[in-house]
Amino acid sequence: MFIEIDFNSDEAIYMQLRNQIILGIATSRFQEGDMLPSVRQLADNIGINMHTVNKAYTVLKQEGYVKVDRRKGAVIALDIDKMRALEEIRRELQVTLAKASCKNISGEEVHALIDEIYEEYGKGMDY
Repeated sequence: MFIEIDFNSDEAIYMQLRNQIILGIATSRFQEGDMLPSVRQLADNIGINMHTVNKAYTVLKQEGYVKVDRRKGAVIALDIDKMRALEEIRRELQVTLAKASCKNISGEEVHALIDEIYEEYGKGMDY
């Protein structure tokens, strides 16, 4: 598993780890049923504290990206409640789009950016 942590970033390490795993799922590097490394193994590989990895895995579990099995460890399990996910995305987008509006970024520019990003995940927009 290739995870790149920026130790100079203002973003918490556990959030960087969480985000990289989510990006890995979106780009199909991780598939449903794939096992993530053990907390100890990933902490050793990256050079971070085991509690940091455990916190990232806990957040991913709470958000519905992984399930934790006592025998297998953390396993990719995409049983996200779609309505809950959409509401979370709506809240995040409201702030992002407000920022765009303040910078005079048009709706067309936002749509083009969304299309560009979604293409990276191999999914076209169907609107």
